[in-house]
Amino acid sequence: MKYLIFTLVFALTTVNRRQTYSDQQFKQEFLDNINHTRAKGCKCGTTRMPPAPPLIWNEQLEKAAMSHARDMANKDYFSHTSKDGRTSFDRIENTGYTHKGYRSFAVGENIAQGQESIAEVMAGWFKSEGHCRNLMNPDFKEVGAATYNTYWVQDFGGREAFSAEMQKMIKSGKVKIIQRSAPAQ
Repeated sequence: MKYLIFTLVFALTTVNRRQTYSDQQFKQEFLDNINHTRAKGCKCGTTRMPPAPPLIWNEQLEKAAMSHARDMANKDYFSHTSKDGRTSFDRIENTGYTHKGYRSFAVGENIAQGQESIAEVMAGWFKSEGHCRNLMNPDFKEVGAATYNTYWVQDFGGREAFSAEMQKMIKSGKVKIIQRSAPAQ
């Protein structure tokens, strides 16, 4: 009888091995994992990536990541393009993380499915050349990530404001901003 109870308890605890986190633990572990590697540099595929400045957490990017993770889980698909045709660029801008008023603007996204911990998903992304390049991209200054059911989404952003002098020139009409379209994914 004791053996049967132990077996049942063991079986129940191994069925759901997925790690759980508090909101702050989740953010901190993601940042620590990324920034540790960014500080020392790494190899993405065959390319040596030099150290990059640390990323900071951004709530708008987290919101975009959670929205996409939920959408993929609820609609049973796995893609950077939502079923309604939206790209990561569209989803990120829809949260208010926009390019308007910035001299430069860059966004990117990593997705994964099935990993059970931050350490596992990050190890996979660092082993994948394209995902690793996103993680090491010095143009990215901010990150937000989320997991929902078995889906993981990590959204990156980088914006650089115009100088105070340039802002005055834009406001006065002496300089006009010409907007370019986002590249297709």
